[in-house]
Amino acid sequence: MNIQTILTLGALVILSLTSLRFNGAVMHKTTSEVENKVMLTAFSLADDLIEEIKVKAYDETTRPFPTNNPLTLTPVANLGKENSFYDDVDDYNNFTKYVSAPHAENYTISCKVDYVSQTNPDQVSSIQTFCKRAVITVSSPYMRNPIKLSSIFTLK
Repeated sequence: MNIQTILTLGALVILSLTSLRFNGAVMHKTTSEVENKVMLTAFSLADDLIEEIKVKAYDETTRPFPTNNPLTLTPVANLGKENSFYDDVDDYNNFTKYVSAPHAENYTISCKVDYVSQTNPDQVSSIQTFCKRAVITVSSPYMRNPIKLSSIFTLK
């Protein structure tokens, strides 16, 4: 083997390694861009649901008139949709919706609604209170972890 052949082989090896690193960097950048779009869409879907819930009545029993007695509110065991309309906050308990966007399909949006302590909104209450927390979870096969957003809704 002459020196020219060895130099040519060495140059090819260096070119191959450089090409592989370049392709890896391009793939990483493309993957990051897609992940960012998917995450932003997931946040947007969660925020859209929170905004939809915000315009609803606090409780089925408060639609006609407000109350000063939390025991007149929907019992904890009955949180959820009571008719075919979403007209109050707790109707969204166990809500699930599937959405596809142009750049990523199969988003799953789900919502859990609980009464929470008025002094500690992270503590779920076993009785009716004037505070409800909606936790919206958005997942997609294109995301490593689901997105969770929560919002507190109060009567007073």
